[in-house]
Amino acid sequence: MLASLCSWLRRPARDRGFIIVAVLWILAALATLASIMSIYVINAASGFAVHDERLQSEALTRAAIELSAYQIARDRQAPPASGSFVFRMSNASIATSFVSEAARIDINAAPKALLRGLFFGLGAAPAAADNYADRIIGWRTQPAPDGSSSDEGALYRAAGLTYGPRGAPYQHIGELALVLGIPDFLLERALPYLTVYSGQSQINILAAPPQVVAAVPGMTPELLNYVLGQRALGREGVEQLVAQLGQNPLASLAASKSYRVTSRISFDSGRRITSEVVIFMLEGGVEPYRVLTWRDDIDG
Repeated sequence: MLASLCSWLRRPARDRGFIIVAVLWILAALATLASIMSIYVINAASGFAVHDERLQSEALTRAAIELSAYQIARDRQAPPASGSFVFRMSNASIATSFVSEAARIDINAAPKALLRGLFFGLGAAPAAADNYADRIIGWRTQPAPDGSSSDEGALYRAAGLTYGPRGAPYQHIGELALVLGIPDFLLERALPYLTVYSGQSQINILAAPPQVVAAVPGMTPELLNYVLGQRALGREGVEQLVAQLGQNPLASLAASKSYRVTSRISFDSGRRITSEVVIFMLEGGVEPYRVLTWRDDIDG
């Protein structure tokens, strides 16, 4: 080994410099490769963490649904129209709320007066609100075989559209985008107050938002304020509401069998996932409920 070192030292300085440069290039390449590998490992770990939280979110949403169904089913005679609770599980906190679908206007069952009242309250002119209500009902109405009813499809043909009304119940709330004449901006305002899962022509005034309560025929601003104030008083206020609105055919205190469960999951990592699930409460059988629709909104 000593002989090799002496031989290397006897080489010209030019050769020794070349070898040092080559070694430095190799070390730089190894350092770059190590950096790339570290970045890859970090990204892979982050990706697995995101995937793991998405899997957890489904289980946590299921837990929120189960707890909501339990609270709803505790009183079969008079189930609550709405409720909320918070719980923590694993590495996340979950804020959950549930509300009867009767708090929304069912576009498959609502009469014209209720639909017209909603669009008027959202800013449509009286004549326009009346027309929107007619078109919504016309879409779901089956044409009479003898042609005695008005031809709703003729309006679509006259407008140059290549499709006509369904002539059957709405399958999804998004189907309203196909209804003739309703402006997009007004439809966007109305969607949070509409449903296809209630099955009732009435709305539940205990859980409905003010915009829906205001759509009830005969609901003046003074009466609306009274309703909102009374339902905040609890049982005593509800009894007075029954006496005040008992004669109104579109105002109800009963909840439907369908409920909208919203769970907001906050992971310790900072990730937020919101899930909105509509369930139908079953009576008897093995399963207490059936999922009608499920939507996840992930906020990174």
